[in-house]
Amino acid sequence: MKRRRGRLSSAAARSFAKHWQLYLVVIPPLLYFIIFKYYPMLNAVLAFKDYNVIKGIWGSPWVGMKNFKLFFDNPIFWNLIKNTIYLSGYLLLAGFPIPIALALMLNEVRSNRFKRFVQLVTFAPYFISTVVMVSIIMLFLAPRLGFINVLMNHLGLDSINFLGMPSMFRSIYVWSDIWQTAGYSAVIYLAALAGIDPTLYEAAKVDGASRFQKIWHVDLPGILPTIIIVLILNVGNVMAIGFEKVYLLQNPLNLVNSEIISTYVYSIGLLNANYSFATAVGLFNSVINLVLLVLVNGLAKRFSNNSLW
Repeated sequence: MKRRRGRLSSAAARSFAKHWQLYLVVIPPLLYFIIFKYYPMLNAVLAFKDYNVIKGIWGSPWVGMKNFKLFFDNPIFWNLIKNTIYLSGYLLLAGFPIPIALALMLNEVRSNRFKRFVQLVTFAPYFISTVVMVSIIMLFLAPRLGFINVLMNHLGLDSINFLGMPSMFRSIYVWSDIWQTAGYSAVIYLAALAGIDPTLYEAAKVDGASRFQKIWHVDLPGILPTIIIVLILNVGNVMAIGFEKVYLLQNPLNLVNSEIISTYVYSIGLLNANYSFATAVGLFNSVINLVLLVLVNGLAKRFSNNSLW
């Protein structure tokens, strides 16, 4: 055993001496993850304590699972879970296939000028900040002077307070998010399409395949590993749907459908200064995400031989 350890250490030393430039390149991102990602995870112990500002995180009294029990017994618990899953599921089902379809259509465009124009138009909204995006949505959907309601009034229809209707909140969030991110997400699939072997297209052409058959038998199988990896990552973030946009679109009228776990953590943890309880809720959310990620990754590896690990 000692001899084996000596061989491993000498091999590591030789590798470092030979590739020391590569090790130096790796050190900064490694330090970043250790300092800003892994070290703060130690403070998750706050979920099991009754936080006292004077005593600090490690000096606060231990309460065990009390904060988790308070969350599970809360009447709003199931509504938070339902709203989070519904909103994330809606976004996943509606938003996941659209970038794939957009990339496949752009890949079939023969005019490079038109292709670049469409990419610019669909990619540009991604650079709009969340605050500006929400402001645009509010201006468009304003009950009195919003563009949509003004157009409806010209058509003889009554104005609608879209953001005041709980049933409309999820659709407003999801389709505005698709408009903002579809072009950016399509770039990943366009890159995967560019890596497909050109001889496959030539073989399909010789066999007399139509465009649809080429997409079905060449393009989709070629980008399938990328699709699966992106799907795994998206499912792993089902419970961690973006906080900023949801919070900015919230109002007392649509709160019954717009209150999700992340906004609840913010209101309880920061606004009400209940840090221990908010940490417990956030930790529960993270554990569910981790379980979903591992589960979907295992299923993908079993049925398609493509996975994150």
